[in-house]
Amino acid sequence: MGARFPFSAVVGHDDLRTALLLNAVHPSIGGVLVRGEKGTAKSTVVRALAALLPELDVVPGCRFGCDPATPTDCPDGPHGHGADRRPARLVELPVGATEDRLIGSLDLERALTEGVRAYQPGLLAAAHRGVLYVDEVNLLHDHLVDLLLDAAAMGRAHVEREGVSVSHAASFLLVGTMNPEEGELRPQLLDRFGLTVAVRASRDVPTRTEVVRRRLAYEADPEGFAARWAEADQDLARRIVAARDRLADVVLPDAELRRIAGICAAFEVDGMRADLVVARTATAHAAWRGAAEVAEEDVAAAVRLALPHRKRRDPFDEPGLEEEQLNDALQQGAEAAQEPEDGPEDDPEGPDDDGGSELPGEPPESTPDGPGAGSTERSHAPAPAFRARLLEVPGVGEGAPGKRSRARARTGRVVRSSTVDGTGLHLVGTLAAAAPHQAARGRRGPGLELRGADLRLSVREGKEGNLVLFVVDASGSMAARQRMSAVSGAVISLLRDAYQRRDKVGVVTFRGREAHTALPPTNSVDAAAARLRALRTGGRTPLADGLLRARRVLETERVRDPRRRPLLVLLTDGRATATGTGGDPMRDALRAAGLLAADRVASVVVDCEHGPVRLGLAARVAGALEAACVRLEELSADQVAGVVRAARAA
Repeated sequence: MGARFPFSAVVGHDDLRTALLLNAVHPSIGGVLVRGEKGTAKSTVVRALAALLPELDVVPGCRFGCDPATPTDCPDGPHGHGADRRPARLVELPVGATEDRLIGSLDLERALTEGVRAYQPGLLAAAHRGVLYVDEVNLLHDHLVDLLLDAAAMGRAHVEREGVSVSHAASFLLVGTMNPEEGELRPQLLDRFGLTVAVRASRDVPTRTEVVRRRLAYEADPEGFAARWAEADQDLARRIVAARDRLADVVLPDAELRRIAGICAAFEVDGMRADLVVARTATAHAAWRGAAEVAEEDVAAAVRLALPHRKRRDPFDEPGLEEEQLNDALQQGAEAAQEPEDGPEDDPEGPDDDGGSELPGEPPESTPDGPGAGSTERSHAPAPAFRARLLEVPGVGEGAPGKRSRARARTGRVVRSSTVDGTGLHLVGTLAAAAPHQAARGRRGPGLELRGADLRLSVREGKEGNLVLFVVDASGSMAARQRMSAVSGAVISLLRDAYQRRDKVGVVTFRGREAHTALPPTNSVDAAAARLRALRTGGRTPLADGLLRARRVLETERVRDPRRRPLLVLLTDGRATATGTGGDPMRDALRAAGLLAADRVASVVVDCEHGPVRLGLAARVAGALEAACVRLEELSADQVAGVVRAARAA
């Protein structure tokens, strides 16, 4: 393998390089998330960072990289005296990694040859005191994300599996890269990253020219190119060491602490993690520039890196910080820095019942900006969004990895062993099957003699993501404004939930003489919000075309993602007043519904009819779909989950 591209040779990306260097100075900042389009050298910069990190003193022979100066509870302990030195490691976690690879597992070789239980460390152990790099972190399997979060939060990894119980130190600098076009990151993991940086290719011609020039020079002679930049990299490495040594002596004045609190309060960030991260980043920035105490410029630099991903109170808010917002917050922070601090009064009775935590309110909902057009074409304001309950498709599927419905999986948790189906060797089951036959097989020493009949496979179960497709009557009949408001609120709520559970959500609307795919199935909430703003209402009711369009959307998705189970939610009053064939609109609608039923699509019809006289047409459509039929007013925060479950119960 040739020399890595030097960190100092990277052109541009100043914020990214600063964020990585500050984390190298103060690892407690919490890592860096790098968001950006493809081809912007995200991975190149991250991989170059490892060469700048100081060498480590490690206990000789310790598989967990323990520090000789800081005794810990190590599975390889107790440790003797002495120390070895080695470079800090950059450990890469691939998207397709298994749970065994991440946290470790039973040492198969020693179990079979020596008959003992021994632990084989995983990537978390290898990354201890180094860098754990996750490329395409937004595509990481959810059960691996949970394990990663636990280790990052506690600084230790706990393994309880296959008869092995192990706990070891796992303190690492977490760096992730992602392309937002491929889907967003779960909020739980997003908040764990201390800093975030958005990178994009420069539009400046001289800059782009220099990028290409240096890359071609590196590809032509990697070793020679690295040698030309070696002194610059060594200078950065020395600055990191000097800043680390200076860090403990940097003073954070009360005025700057109040400034930080004022800025975070102005942005209405959730919790207190933002304040802590900004304080640590500002301290590291002061140490990096050689200052004895934190100043306003350090806080401003920290805010730009630590708050963009924390100000997003709603998935539909645009990421990043606008310059005007930042300036306003810095002004409020400046006012807070100059105010004398009033300490909290002593309360002999203890804290009030409401405690000291803050529960942030819901942000105002975005209002669609589609054009109005009198009585036949209207814009609408969505109903307030709600916290969606779990919409779980019954049964056990084989869908794409997610966090909603039960599913058989190749990388999920092991639930049992099997002789006929499964993925990979179930070691404990295999050993348990072989153990009773050792005497009959003449085995007297350590280890086991295995036969083909002893082998057991691991049956794994995880969670899958689903596709929820809304088919919405956007015509002028029967209170379209109310109907569109209700469905917009429901879709926004489900998209928020999909943001966390890796679902896909789509919307088909029908009005005038044809149906329109208003929102192609997606799990990108930014793209979804943009499409929802363009929804319009008014005109006639081509119900049949809406159902046929939904069928085509589902057929396309079945080809693209055959394992993802769909759920169709039709919102209509059942009236059909337009057809593309010139026949009976209602008969055509029932025929289209029958085609969806024949495809075994799980469906539910939400009856939007209201008034003193009800025709019950939606119920007829539901019968043709073989679906449950519920009223519009039941599509609420308490009823949505029941509506979805009714799809299979009907």
